[in-house]
Amino acid sequence: MLSTRIGQLARIWAIIGGLVTLLIVLVTTTNVGLFALNRLARLFGGDVAGLPGYEDFVSLAVGAAAIMFFPLCEWRRGHIAVDVFTEKLPRRFQKGLDRTWSAMTCLLALFLAYWMTIGLLESRADRALSPVLGWSIWPFYLPGILSLIIWAAVAALQAAGKVSRGAS
Repeated sequence: MLSTRIGQLARIWAIIGGLVTLLIVLVTTTNVGLFALNRLARLFGGDVAGLPGYEDFVSLAVGAAAIMFFPLCEWRRGHIAVDVFTEKLPRRFQKGLDRTWSAMTCLLALFLAYWMTIGLLESRADRALSPVLGWSIWPFYLPGILSLIIWAAVAALQAAGKVSRGAS
């Protein structure tokens, strides 16, 4: 069933995002440790360098990882919902409103994916590089674009009524 596969994809994608986040934490912890060692080494006239290009890696990896959680969040309806105003309305109206907002979320995610693809193409054409490591920036757009497409697919399933509220 398509909805089950999209749900599995959202979960796997969030796990990959978690692994990227863990890598960011490990690199940051290492860099902080090196900073502390440098402070200690300076007391004895020494010098310990931090990780070269640390800021490049972290900024590119955070940009990729942060959005990787959106599809699972949408799948589980973990986003902010304001039910205070609608909880007294008929259930049918609430369902219609949920489906409308899901359709709008799908369109928004597709809109953002389109513009992010334009950014990728421009970044690639410009041969944009990270300042310290000299890495091409355009590949780091790919996780974001895929995240937005998965997010749109989840929202589309919700708009079509194929995913129930609170699916896990």
